[in-house]
Parts: sequence; C-alpha cells; structure tokens
Amino acid sequence: MTTSIIKRGNGTATMPAKNISSWMDQLLQDNLNRFFTDDFWGFNGLNQQVSVPVNLRETDKSYEMSVVAPGLHKEDFILNVNNDLLTVSYEHKEEKNEESKKDGWLRSEYRMQSFTRSFSLDDTVDVNKITASYNNGILHLTLPKKENAQRLSKTIEVK
Repeated sequence: MTTSIIKRGNGTATMPAKNISSWMDQLLQDNLNRFFTDDFWGFNGLNQQVSVPVNLRETDKSYEMSVVAPGLHKEDFILNVNNDLLTVSYEHKEEKNEESKKDGWLRSEYRMQSFTRSFSLDDTVDVNKITASYNNGILHLTLPKKENAQRLSKTIEVK
C-alpha cells in the first residue's frame, strides 16, 4: 500500500483559493524578496578562484618572470626565497561602501583576493641578486644567473 500526499487548493470552482488580500500579500512579499537579492543590487557573485597568469622566459644572463595582477599595490606582494623555492604571493583586501549613513548603511561589500605560487630554482640562479618591480598591473621579477652558469639546451628525440 502506497501513501501519497497531494497539496490541494482550499478553494472551489466558484470560490478561488486566493482572494484579493492574499494575492496582494504575495505580490508585496515577492517584491520585498527581490529587494534583498544580489541581482537587485548588481552584485555578480564572489570570485571563487583567482587565476593569475605567470610568464617565464630565459635569456643568456637571467630568467625573467611576469605575474599579471592588475589593481594591486606593490605593498600587497610577498616574495620569499627559501632554499631552492621562490614563492610569489599577494593578499589584497578591499572594502566598498556605497552609502554610509551612521549605522543605517545600505550596502557594504568586502572583497579579499589572494594568490600563492611557488617555483623551484636551480643552482644557476643567484638568489642574492633577484629584483622585482610592479608597474601597470604586472609584477616583473629578474632572476640573474650566476656568472659561470651556462644555458642548457638539448634536443630530445620523440620515439
């Protein structure tokens, strides 16, 4: 034996279930709910993952690294070399207040963005001479090679 639960309207064919009063209540409730949604205020969601492009190239005298990270400040970056590992990271916090009426604020958004990436360094890099600069949204790192380091090049046969 199976039991089914079916929701039925409270009205009849001659007397609709919703009268004008309940219809108005529903209309006001729908509009009030819409007022509190993110779409109404133009909020397009939280960034779940930050994708930061990193470009690397090798020259005869150094390795060059570019980290694309617009909208930050040079103070946001943390660069650290520990043994043979270079870690590039940043943490950026932003607060946006559209209206500030004492304690009756209408909208206040906080955004935190972070990134960490590590790179293995070989023994050709002179870690004491690494330099970094941040300009036009790109963090540039120069990793000079030691004086007697040679650029490695080898052709590998595909079998």
